[in-house]
Amino acid sequence: MTTVAQLLEQKGHAVEVIAPDATVYDAIKRMADLDIGALVVTEGGKVLGIITERDYARNVFLRGKSSPTTPVHEAMERDVLFVGLKDTTRDCMAIVIGKRTRHLLVMENQELLGILSIGDLVRSIVAEQEMTIEQLEQYIHRG
Repeated sequence: MTTVAQLLEQKGHAVEVIAPDATVYDAIKRMADLDIGALVVTEGGKVLGIITERDYARNVFLRGKSSPTTPVHEAMERDVLFVGLKDTTRDCMAIVIGKRTRHLLVMENQELLGILSIGDLVRSIVAEQEMTIEQLEQYIHRG
């Protein structure tokens, strides 16, 4: 079973961050430019929350707010879900499914080490299953 540490070794530890006083427009433009769905909101190296495309839709657009004037801290999710390096991809999927979220921060000792999306987790689990199938097929053909 793949651990979060192993997954980050493959994926990388890069995390895109934004300040809480930046505008939601800046956040959405940056996500679009980078082709990602979330930015971690930080200040002074401390994680304050996360802003996603979903947060924009629900907390700005549907409320008739203006994205060029609304600060990120008014639209972000403050209750950030996180996992540690020893957690497995299956542990992560249980959280993602149970909490109906698409992103998990990887944190150890209050330090941000990475971010995982539901896509990262699905790709990893599919690769694990393909490897298991291949091993079973080899075992059957040897028998």
